[in-house]
Amino acid sequence: MAEPWIEIASAELAAAINLFGAELSSLRDADGRELMTDADPAFWAGRAPLLFPIVGRLMDDKYRLDGKEYPLPQHGFARRQAFALIEQSADRAVFRLTDSADTRAVYPFAFTLDAAFTVSGATLATDIRVTNAGDRDMPASFGFHPAFAWPLPFGRPRAEHRILFDKDEPADLSAIVLGGWIAPETWPSPLDGRALKLDDELFARDALVWDSLESESLRYDGGDGPALDIAFAGMPKLGIWTRPGARFVCIEPWHGIADPIGFAGEIWDKPGILRFAPGESRTFSMQVTLAG
Repeated sequence: MAEPWIEIASAELAAAINLFGAELSSLRDADGRELMTDADPAFWAGRAPLLFPIVGRLMDDKYRLDGKEYPLPQHGFARRQAFALIEQSADRAVFRLTDSADTRAVYPFAFTLDAAFTVSGATLATDIRVTNAGDRDMPASFGFHPAFAWPLPFGRPRAEHRILFDKDEPADLSAIVLGGWIAPETWPSPLDGRALKLDDELFARDALVWDSLESESLRYDGGDGPALDIAFAGMPKLGIWTRPGARFVCIEPWHGIADPIGFAGEIWDKPGILRFAPGESRTFSMQVTLAG
C-alpha cells in the first residue's frame, strides 16, 4: 500500500510530503500549478529524496568501519524508509526516522533523523536534524535532492531556463564518471558569469558537481517571470542533474559527496563525512521561495 501524502499550505504555497522517505512530493502555487517533477518513470520516478547517511555512491557500494565492510546503497537508506509523523498543523509537519534492526545491520549506529517542513507565505522551509543517539562517535553526511519542474509552469520555453548563482563560482567542477564516483580530473565550469543556461547536453555525462561552493543561494527561472529562490546556507557542495529529455532539473545542496574512484579508506576518511559525538545534533536547511 502506498504511503499517504501529508499536506501543508499557506495562502501562497501548498506542499505534500510522502511518509515514505519523508519525501517532498508536490509543491504548488496559489493557482495549483505544480513546481516539481512529474516523476515520469521513463526518466526518474524520484521527487526529492533525503540523502542519509551518505551522499552519492560508495566504491563497490560498501564502506569500511573498524576493519569490517558494510553494504550501503547510493545515497543511503533514509529515502527507502517509512517515517513517523510526529507533528502536524495546517502549515507545518515533522517526520521522524530512528534506527532499527534493519538499519543497524548496514549502519551500526543509533540515530534520530527529524525532517521538518514549514510553509510561511511563499516559502517552504525544510530543516533536517540529525542526532547521534548512541554512545560512540557516528559518521554521517546529508544531502537534499529536490527535482523541480523544467520548464516551470509559467509559460516560458524550456530552452530559456537558467540557474543564477548568488556569488561568483570560478572553480572547475568535479567530474562524476559512469557508475557515480568522483574522478581525479575536473571539468571546466559551464557558467557564463553567474548564470547556468540549462541544456540537455550539460548532463550527457552525469551531474554537474560543485565540490567547493561559494554561493549559499541561487535563483531558478525561465529568463523572466516567476522564479524559485533556493537558499541553503551551510551546505558546501552542490549537484545539478537531470536525464536528457526529462521534465525536471534537480538542484541538490549537499554536505557530503560520492567516493573518489579507488577510495579504500575507512568511512571516517571519506570526503564529506561529518563526525557526530554522542548526543550531538546538526541541522541542515533549505528554503524554496516562489518569487515574482
